[in-house]
Amino acid sequence: MELLSYITSKVKLDLDVCADIAAAFKTESYSKGSLLIKPGSFTSKVYFIEKGLIRTFYYKDERDITQFFFDAGSFTTPLNSVFYGKPEPYGWEALEDSIVKVIPYHELEAMSIRIPALQQMLFHAAIDTLNIFAIKLESLQFQTAEQRYSTMMEMYPEILLRAPLGLIASYLGITQQTLSVIRARR
Repeated sequence: MELLSYITSKVKLDLDVCADIAAAFKTESYSKGSLLIKPGSFTSKVYFIEKGLIRTFYYKDERDITQFFFDAGSFTTPLNSVFYGKPEPYGWEALEDSIVKVIPYHELEAMSIRIPALQQMLFHAAIDTLNIFAIKLESLQFQTAEQRYSTMMEMYPEILLRAPLGLIASYLGITQQTLSVIRARR
């Protein structure tokens, strides 16, 4: 989904304002397997994924653990780096060839002050993102492995077709063998 299509699906904007927004965001392309952000790095960028699939991940006991998947039509930013001045503990990897629109946070913040509708859209995008993280946390706390897989099938069926099974298993907090058993039962 293109950036302006996403924004105008949430709020009404004049053509001049749309042109200003489009000019402020820069386009970056990433090939499958490349890193947008390395764990431990700093960045001030806000990302909107127009095409592709991005995953965030971290290392625990020398294992690569998938934290989340971000599909086209998603806004995201490395919170630790942008808001707290700390190194970003998560790496960001393109799982497919991806096109993202980026803008430094301070520029987006200034633009959202000039364009109140943009501020409203960003607020709703933040709430949507907070909700999906709350759902994941709730599933890890209260659901069985099979229930977590069912929740993922309901919410993100396309990711199940596009992401490698090992990454899906680590996202669900299970082993790849357990995931294979769950999938075989269906």
